[in-house]
Amino acid sequence: MAQARHTACRASGRPARRGAPARAPVPSSLEDFFANIGADPFRNAFRTPRPVHPFVGMMPVPESQVRAIWDQLRRTPRSAPSVAYVHIPFCISQCAFCGFYQNRWYVDDGPVYVDALIDQLRRDREQPYQAEGPIRAVYLGGGTPTLLAAKDLARAIRAVREHLPLTADCEITVEGRIHGFGADKAKAAFDAGASRLSIGVQSFDTALRQRMGRRCDRGEVVSALAKLVGLDRGAIIIDLIYGLPGQTSSVWADDVRQAIALDLDGLDLYALKTMRETPLARATTSGHLSAPSPVPATDLGGYFRRGAELLDSARWDTLSSSHWRNGTRERNVYNLLIKSGADCVAVGAGAGGFLSTRDGTGYSYRNEANVTDYRARIRTGALVVAGLLRQSPHRRLFDRIKGGLELGRLDLGALAWELRSHSGQDLAEVAGPLFAQWQEARLLVQSGGWLELTLAGRYWQVQLTQSLLRWLEQSLDEPL
Repeated sequence: MAQARHTACRASGRPARRGAPARAPVPSSLEDFFANIGADPFRNAFRTPRPVHPFVGMMPVPESQVRAIWDQLRRTPRSAPSVAYVHIPFCISQCAFCGFYQNRWYVDDGPVYVDALIDQLRRDREQPYQAEGPIRAVYLGGGTPTLLAAKDLARAIRAVREHLPLTADCEITVEGRIHGFGADKAKAAFDAGASRLSIGVQSFDTALRQRMGRRCDRGEVVSALAKLVGLDRGAIIIDLIYGLPGQTSSVWADDVRQAIALDLDGLDLYALKTMRETPLARATTSGHLSAPSPVPATDLGGYFRRGAELLDSARWDTLSSSHWRNGTRERNVYNLLIKSGADCVAVGAGAGGFLSTRDGTGYSYRNEANVTDYRARIRTGALVVAGLLRQSPHRRLFDRIKGGLELGRLDLGALAWELRSHSGQDLAEVAGPLFAQWQEARLLVQSGGWLELTLAGRYWQVQLTQSLLRWLEQSLDEPL
């Protein structure tokens, strides 16, 4: 599973699996958001990295109001930069680290599920929320979209191209894994209009892969990726995870070097997230973990630093805090847009999206997640949307911050203007002391009118983003 998207429209492309995120208690002091001052900011700037991208200010919509609000949303043309997320919620097995597993894959599931996807796209093709406003990127995520038969994968991609108003340069990504995905299926995806493949490798090390439930060994993974790169048909992106049980720093460095040697177009480096209800978390909690323990949290920053240094030495370009590219083919459009507040059209069981009403109120929404119920709703013409979250009234300001920090920088002038226009408050007064403290902790540097994340700041980027948003939320709701 490639994690960027990795996830309401994933502050990416998919909804929280267990309902709406609760609104956390607001700390009463600015010092609650300060970083620790120490010799190594990678180790102890904060207690642990935040496990997910920030949800700040979202409030669940009562079920009784969902239909009426959805009717407003579907009649409202999109006016913001837009993407679409298409969910394929099947996996051949649950990987030990994965918290997104939903449905076991059976071959017969593919054709009927794709039929339902196409019917959803066709049914709403004249609705303003789907029909009006160019879509810059589409992400077919999961689950494991590459489990679909070649003809079904191609059908889904062609339907996206037929029923959504895509830009001429629209990035169309297919997420998947090596097992069950060969060059012939990749050609079918490219022939249908895909431009990007995002493959969840996680590690090349055979022992680590087997421990995490991956089926292909190192040789099979390397050979398959080399063939995909050799097709020269679109961008080939992979994910690597650091912090896996038994993963030494030398094994991690070897993984990054192997990725570099394959001449891929892009690479994501992610820390292991021990999500609740994953096989790994259950085994760790119960004391039944037979494999080595995951890498200690205080060591994860060092793994990130080593991976970043290797990529920088190979002259790969940094596109975001966790994503690098090699050459010019990779653009990472979907992930960058979704993390900066793009509108998102959601297609498929369990898919999450984001839309606004005509008065500018933003809502995250999720489709019915049960595949059988989703197909029945499509077949009968019933409402597919199963839940809504009302976005913070400060979301435009928050989106500017999320998008900027994802890129590793904040435009202080633009942010100050936005804050003053939105609330009349002064950025230097509200957030200046926090920025100064983070600079002392070596997470930020100020360069002219910009705040730029250091490499350590990029490692802690989600923590910094969530902390700044929560402090501003408190300041906006209770003016200082």
